[in-house]
Amino acid sequence: MKKMFALAAALTVTMAAAQSTVTGAGASFPFPLYSKMFAEYKNDKGVAVNYQSVGSGAGQKQILERTVDFAGSDNPMSDEAMKDAPGQLLHIPTAIGAVVPAYNLPGVTAPLKFTGKVLADIYLGKIKTWNDKAITALNPGVTIAPLPITVARRSDGSGTTYVFSDYLAKVSSEWKSKVGVGNSLQWPVGTGARGNDGVAGVVKSTPGAIGYVELVYAKQNKLPFGSVQNRAGKFVLADNGPAALAANGVVIPADTRVSLTNSANADAYPIASFTYVIFYQEQKYGSRTQAQAKALKDLLGWMVTTGQGYNEPLDYAKLPAAAANKAKSILNKMTFDGKKL
Repeated sequence: MKKMFALAAALTVTMAAAQSTVTGAGASFPFPLYSKMFAEYKNDKGVAVNYQSVGSGAGQKQILERTVDFAGSDNPMSDEAMKDAPGQLLHIPTAIGAVVPAYNLPGVTAPLKFTGKVLADIYLGKIKTWNDKAITALNPGVTIAPLPITVARRSDGSGTTYVFSDYLAKVSSEWKSKVGVGNSLQWPVGTGARGNDGVAGVVKSTPGAIGYVELVYAKQNKLPFGSVQNRAGKFVLADNGPAALAANGVVIPADTRVSLTNSANADAYPIASFTYVIFYQEQKYGSRTQAQAKALKDLLGWMVTTGQGYNEPLDYAKLPAAAANKAKSILNKMTFDGKKL
């Protein structure tokens, strides 16, 4: 009889989980990937996932306020940012993506070459036209019209901004001292737009524009994007392989919070990053049920295992084995009312 009751209870939890909706909000960087993942997950498991692409900053705010089950963020939250959280927050990476300098230059067909210093100087407002000698010297034989540069950047709190500024701060002491690193910055120049799609839209509609966007947004909008010189001096065009190599040789800490920009790997693309899901270790809070907690854990476990099969077709790199294993260990820390899920 006890076995029958236990089986009935387990079946109730499973059925409730299958009928629930998991909610998330945050980064636009992984939104094309998450849209595919969550559609496939619903088809496979019957669980709907409502994810709002509102920017990493907004996602972090919503998880702190506990208005979503999980946040999406391209940068891990700092200890300072988490100190006011009402519970222990955990991070797991779900993919590696590349941030590319996309541009709109009529007549230029080959990918332009950029150094970190040139990108920093463009975003500092020091390089104002496309035929500036700092750009033409990197691209001999390429005819570049003397168009003024329209700088496009994010207006919202953005993990893509964090990744881009994290890279610039590593290669430009002037950028580090004058602008720094963050989701939101005091920009010296530029036209602001919300989301990766917003920045891509500004670039697409403005001859002479340049903007930093996640690789898939450049490809979806048919925007040319440049190669970027890595730490080894090689100009690398973003793709799955070079983005994945950014994690090679990087020690992944137990909590997985780490920067991948300006990798020492000789073949790595230098502006690459994990994108993260952030959630609470203790899942019993507010009116949450055990079924909701289990639904979240099952979803996240699927994202770092079966779901990885969707990364590369959508121009994201899969998680390295070390990162995937640490993500699984972190998921095993999830509890409900103090007991492991």
